[in-house]
Amino acid sequence: MHIVMAGASGLIGTSMSAAFRGAGHSVTTLVRRPPAGPAEIRWDPAAGILDPAALAGADAVVNLSGAGIGDRPWTRKRVEELFSSRLGPTRTLVHAMAQLDAPPATFISQSGSNYYGDAGNTVLREDAPTGSGVMAQICLEWEQAALTAPAGVRVVTPRTGVVFSRSGGALGRLLPLLRLGVGGPFGNGHQFWPWVTLPDVTAAFLFLLDSQISGPVNLVAPEQADVNTIIAALADALHRPALLRVPAPVLRTVMPGLGEELLLSSQRMEPAVLSSAGFQWQHGRLEDAARWVAGKSGSA
Repeated sequence: MHIVMAGASGLIGTSMSAAFRGAGHSVTTLVRRPPAGPAEIRWDPAAGILDPAALAGADAVVNLSGAGIGDRPWTRKRVEELFSSRLGPTRTLVHAMAQLDAPPATFISQSGSNYYGDAGNTVLREDAPTGSGVMAQICLEWEQAALTAPAGVRVVTPRTGVVFSRSGGALGRLLPLLRLGVGGPFGNGHQFWPWVTLPDVTAAFLFLLDSQISGPVNLVAPEQADVNTIIAALADALHRPALLRVPAPVLRTVMPGLGEELLLSSQRMEPAVLSSAGFQWQHGRLEDAARWVAGKSGSA
């Protein structure tokens, strides 16, 4: 396939574009700076500018655009940026598709597990309603923007969970603390984190490209686990203690909004669509995922 990617420079995008090329697909990335070669095309999603010709002849468009949700305090300006950095690129891509006589057949546009808000212990399949909160509203509007793609375009909105990687990403600040033996759970630790490893995210996108699946997809591992269990598994794989719990009131004070929605909210997600379609996880069990994160597994 010929794939056009937006947001290819981030943690997930870098891994994914390499995997796409490794699988034999050609990849063109959309960049905001001057292109460094023929595989890059410049666009300005904030201004809604993209030459529709950039998408002509593409089999699929993959949209990973969006400012990091956990790397800065949630000031009013930052929250506005979280919205605009997702909605602007998505609407720009959809508008460009609409200008083509033959738009790409597939549009995979990222969403997130925060779509469901804080759902406690409720098991969440793809038909569960949206929750409340800033991130739930962002994910809802993000998906709605993607669904305005032209008729005939297969739209997939992966609701990706907490991505485990060996560096950076959701564990970027936690892993160094755990390696030193000074990390620990957040709050009471009973909240469910819908986790998934970076290799499985990439593999799932490849699977979705070749499938006929459309609509929302819970992109998480099949084994559900709360924060206490996840932290214990990571600490065990690192052969370190994890005794220093961070109380919820402290998180709410030092990370207003952000701490509440990202670290204390609970989404007990089930990957019903991927499971029924026959997707095979490389790290379907938390123990295997923790060993991979700790570098105890040779898998990529």
